[in-house]
Amino acid sequence: MKRTTLSLIAGATALAAVTGFAALTAPDGAAAPEAKATTRLPVERAGLVCPAPSTSEVAETLYTSYTPTGTGSAPAAGGKAEPPTAQLRTAASAPSEGGTGKKPKAAKAPATVTAPGKPVTAEAEGGSVPALTGAATGALAPGWTVQQTTVVPAGGARGLLGLGCGAPDTDFWFPASSTAKDRQDYVHLTNPDDTAAVADIELYGPEGALKSQFTDGIPVPAHSTVPVLLSTLTSGPGQKDVTVHVTTRSGRVGAAVAAADDKLGSDWIAPAADPANSAVLPGIPADATSVRLVAFAPGEEDADLKVQLVTATGTIVPAGAGSLHVKSGMTAAADLPNLTRGAVGSLLLTPSDPKKATPVVAALEVVRGKGENTEIAFIPATAAVSARATVADNRAKGSTLSLTAPGADAQVKVTASAGSQGGTPVSKTVTVKGGTTTVLTDLVPGGLKGSYALTVEPVSGGKVHAARTLALPEDGVPMFTVQTFVDDRGTVEVPTAHQDLGVLD
Repeated sequence: MKRTTLSLIAGATALAAVTGFAALTAPDGAAAPEAKATTRLPVERAGLVCPAPSTSEVAETLYTSYTPTGTGSAPAAGGKAEPPTAQLRTAASAPSEGGTGKKPKAAKAPATVTAPGKPVTAEAEGGSVPALTGAATGALAPGWTVQQTTVVPAGGARGLLGLGCGAPDTDFWFPASSTAKDRQDYVHLTNPDDTAAVADIELYGPEGALKSQFTDGIPVPAHSTVPVLLSTLTSGPGQKDVTVHVTTRSGRVGAAVAAADDKLGSDWIAPAADPANSAVLPGIPADATSVRLVAFAPGEEDADLKVQLVTATGTIVPAGAGSLHVKSGMTAAADLPNLTRGAVGSLLLTPSDPKKATPVVAALEVVRGKGENTEIAFIPATAAVSARATVADNRAKGSTLSLTAPGADAQVKVTASAGSQGGTPVSKTVTVKGGTTTVLTDLVPGGLKGSYALTVEPVSGGKVHAARTLALPEDGVPMFTVQTFVDDRGTVEVPTAHQDLGVLD
């Protein structure tokens, strides 16, 4: 790849100002009409964090920045459009226990997003590419998405590594992590803010909390990234199945786990959905040769889970793997052999007894291929799309969209954007029958050149969970990565002003 910029600038016009609601109070004290408590408006600023993509010198990374159309608003009456002001910028590498501590490359010419609806890409090569932090403002803020896709063709980190750059937060769960000898798992902590953050890392194995060191009060300097090798945090024997809990005691960070298996390949583990009584893990590839479920119960009660596979024709119980017992504070795992049987499916976890529902977090470790030609990816439990969600960097061949409705029938609108180098966007309304998974492989922009984004928006009916699989085989290795659709938080509830214009006696 050509070595180019790592800064992706997002700019926009300012959104309309919030207009207050005036309520009149009659002199005699008669009640005035009540104002609505809140209203939803497009966000005016959105922040994202992209971790350092790889330490391999042969790594090739593509960043795709995209904002969907249809949410931004015009400037308020009499207002003026503001020039672009936001961008992704490099984050310095801060030394840490088990971290790489590599000096980041300097940013070069930027790739600029000029309007919603068209992806913009930037490329980078090598193992010294830095983490990125930044924000989009104005009309480019609602739904702003950045996809980071890295190909490592050889070496210990061989694989296709995909990650949707995440919003900074204070609490993250990563089931399916590992401290085993054949795994090199780094948790990347990146601080996008002007003040330092302090993070804590907790590790839980099959027997409970792992005895750890250097996990409390990890400083993450402003605009810096700290990669931490999980196996260095505990002096005990390596554990195959570990749940990682990252929290901050001050500030906020972006967090993701880079997992590399000596034999199976490598990929990112994205944060799982918050603990909940049920979980959906969408988009298991049809040709998966190995699927391993990892779950953790963070509360004081054990969880007994019913395990089901949501297929194109209905919801079934996998043979010999219909339940999982998860002890409180402990990580449980189960191999699910011959799970998909040649068809894309999604895993559904529900309480075995609805009267004894216990919150859990969960993720899948998925393997494609056999022998030396294998590749690994991870699917975290994901919440339903409530308003809109986007995954960027889709290709004309190799992209599969999975839509799962675990309950009632649902309709969603799916849009394939214009291509990064040309093409006409197309949209399609898809009906997903309750208890099934629908797969789309042919929704591609007309005259596509480059890559494109897929956006999912609920229309009616029940809840829908979605995932995108990107398959880029190389030299006989079935390289792939799976990204779940996370609601883009394009709008926010804003309190409605209530002004009393009455005159006091």
